[in-house]
Amino acid sequence: MTNKLIDILGLMPYEIEEGLLEMDEQAFRGKQVVNWLYKGVKDFDNMNNLPKTIRKKLREKYTIAKVDEIEKHQSDNSETTKYLCLLDDHNIIECVVMKYRYGNTLCLSTQVGCRMGCSFCESTKQGLVRNLTVGEMMGQVLLANTDISEDNESEKRGIRNIVLMGSGEPLDNYDNVMKFLRLVHHPDTLGISYRNITLSTCGLVPGMRKLAQEGLPITLAISLHGSNDEIRRKIMPVASAYKVNDIIEAGKYYFEKTGRRITFEYALMDHLNDGMDNAEELGVLLKGFPCHINVIPINEIQDGLYKRSTENRIETFTKTLESLGLQVTRRRELGEDIGGACGQLKRGYLDVPGNSF
Repeated sequence: MTNKLIDILGLMPYEIEEGLLEMDEQAFRGKQVVNWLYKGVKDFDNMNNLPKTIRKKLREKYTIAKVDEIEKHQSDNSETTKYLCLLDDHNIIECVVMKYRYGNTLCLSTQVGCRMGCSFCESTKQGLVRNLTVGEMMGQVLLANTDISEDNESEKRGIRNIVLMGSGEPLDNYDNVMKFLRLVHHPDTLGISYRNITLSTCGLVPGMRKLAQEGLPITLAISLHGSNDEIRRKIMPVASAYKVNDIIEAGKYYFEKTGRRITFEYALMDHLNDGMDNAEELGVLLKGFPCHINVIPINEIQDGLYKRSTENRIETFTKTLESLGLQVTRRRELGEDIGGACGQLKRGYLDVPGNSF
């Protein structure tokens, strides 16, 4: 029976150096390996400043997480690029690059599927298949970086911001996500500032409180989508476990621990959660809390139960919140023409006869 290979892309730089020392090689060889990995090299044989004997040892002990592009879709305005990716076990995930004036932002997935069951989300319809590994999350970043640098030789850094808002609930894959965050921040890998990272949760209160104690000053985005428990229970099964007030209290705890202002995501669904009364109820809940509300006209999905709010209702909802002294923005709608919402591209791909793995 052969030993299972270790995914080297999921290791911290010091762990790679320790691995080289265990092979009776010098620690600086580990630094060389790290340098190659974060240039996007996927094969040890292509690390050509390493002796062949070391490359052989690496192949015998390690593997490099497979995150291969199946399809790439770019929006008409070139502001959004969505990748459909194949993993080593033939599962499929998605990630999206969005161009903003402050740099390229990658929205990445943390799970294959999702167990949260939100009724307006495409990616949860198959349920949770499995958690993504640290290396598979990093592989999405490297895939995007490589593609950006190939398209634009002057683009040296590629991805500057990361949002964990793709398929999956990040706090449901807690340990892997925490190691990924530390790894992508490490100065010897990609050195992405924690302040340029946002983690989105549907409101797993214990995980939010645990995250607050990690000492990572990332932005926490809470998918609220309802101004009361009754509305949230209609659209989000997690609402049966955690009440709105508990979620907001956990958000306040996170703010106290980190000093990072909370963002509340609020997807507007026509005549469900988008009334003036809902805005006023939200205003009462968040009064005095230094937070931000991100209003999102919902992406309608195939077989979806909910319709996008009308422009008039979106405007009235937003202005009502502003009149109550809350800070509100309407999220830019990027990638609608390429199935930009979580799970839409994968669903469209698998719906084509013969497209499976």
